[in-house]
Amino acid sequence: MFEELGRFGIWRSAAQLSPELAVTLERLGYGAIWIGGSPAGNLHLAEQLLDATTGLTVATGIVNIWKDAATPVAAAYHRIQARHPGRFLLGIGVGHPEATGARYTRPYEALVGYLDELDAAHVPVGRRVLAALGPKMLKLSAERAAGAHPYLTTAEHTRKARGILGSGVLLAPEQKVVLDSDPVRARLIGRPVAKPYLSLVNYTSNLRSLGYTEADFAGLGSDRLIDALVAHGDAGTVAAHLSEHLDAGADHVAVQLLTPAGDDPVAGFTALARTLFG
Repeated sequence: MFEELGRFGIWRSAAQLSPELAVTLERLGYGAIWIGGSPAGNLHLAEQLLDATTGLTVATGIVNIWKDAATPVAAAYHRIQARHPGRFLLGIGVGHPEATGARYTRPYEALVGYLDELDAAHVPVGRRVLAALGPKMLKLSAERAAGAHPYLTTAEHTRKARGILGSGVLLAPEQKVVLDSDPVRARLIGRPVAKPYLSLVNYTSNLRSLGYTEADFAGLGSDRLIDALVAHGDAGTVAAHLSEHLDAGADHVAVQLLTPAGDDPVAGFTALARTLFG
């Protein structure tokens, strides 16, 4: 089950993706591309990436329910399914209140209602995943979707999530990585990406449940927290960290490779692929 995803895929914001990069990632052996950053519900980018490739899965990580209504998203899903059967996963979620503002009310109930609309529009349960961190959303992921796509997590969260989800349910966490064996340089790259999340209640609540404290969130974030959220080292060290998620119960890991501004990420994707896939 979920073999089409492979063990490792790439998470990348919509603005950083192109059909050309998708072709390269597929050739390197990655099984999926997760389009991050609340991609547009018309799913045009997903369609472009699928058009350019032959076998990899494209998923959204995630379409925000406050931004895109269920009915047009369902129509876009069916358009893509007709063109590329079985190669698209619709990831949806509620985002976080700091970005959504006054609209962010009763998020669990809003997501349930959204799923009801997707059901009515015949979007299959097995082709959708939910952004989920806490127990309630994880349970909903098992009941109303193929599984969960947690963001900004650790292998310990993956272990807890698997216990809640049970077996036979997709668990595909995102993991940030920096390919640099110098921890100081690696943190300079990873910390600016991770730090903004440390003021968002959804993420800090989850991290507190894993044993992190206000001292870890203070300032620029503690080294121990940044190192957990952004794995760093050479390709072998990073690959071992990614495998910790698999050992903890993940089916698939969505890798977000962070590089210095302006650097071409293909070299990093290539080095990591050689270690992950041989």
